[in-house]
Amino acid sequence: MRVEDHPPIQRPEAAQLGAAETARMVELLRSLEPADWARPTDCTKWDVRAIAGHVLGMTESFSSVPRFARTMIGASRAKGAGPMVDAMTDLQVRGNAGLSTDELIQRMRTAGPAQARWRGSRRLMRAIPVTNELHDGTTEPWRLGYILDVILTRDTWMHRVDIATATGRSLELTAAHDGRIVADVVAEWARRHGRPFQLHLTGPAGAHFSSGTGGPELTLDAITFCRTLGGRVPGEGLLAQEVPF
Repeated sequence: MRVEDHPPIQRPEAAQLGAAETARMVELLRSLEPADWARPTDCTKWDVRAIAGHVLGMTESFSSVPRFARTMIGASRAKGAGPMVDAMTDLQVRGNAGLSTDELIQRMRTAGPAQARWRGSRRLMRAIPVTNELHDGTTEPWRLGYILDVILTRDTWMHRVDIATATGRSLELTAAHDGRIVADVVAEWARRHGRPFQLHLTGPAGAHFSSGTGGPELTLDAITFCRTLGGRVPGEGLLAQEVPF
């Protein structure tokens, strides 16, 4: 498909994808053995347990106005000279470190639908400006609506990939769900670099994408493609273009 024809993810689809993604994360965590929780991940500062604590914290933080406000205030006070997102994720990991794995999974099971409902109902808050720092140290101006519609689902999805990679678990992948998330990543990647390409992504979440005429022809697994853009795997040429997760 022409990548320019790809429709953006918006409400209510964003809420549906978010709820389904959190449910898949819950099922993956339920499959883990006790030793799996301490395994290192591509997020070098976090093991599997820490990633799960972060995902739970992010899910709960965006499930009501009071929780959202407490998260923003706490991160603002704790961030010092560093990026706000780093302070926020650190608070989430530390705040959930005392939970048993069963408690963590149960709370995520409850928070997933609550977050989806809250994300889908936000209107007035969507224009709130948010500054984010990329891996290369540059900052970008975002709107909260972009986080609600896109980033929250991508973040959970990529961390599900991180955990499956670290533990050797199989990823549940479908064209309707994962393929939709991947296609949205491709569309943003194309907008960011602005150059022609032919891209063939393999696997259940893959498809063929193109933009313009000429340009490089790339073939790789859809999950590897996203891991590369997300900084988990080194990329060259157009694959060095970062996309936020």
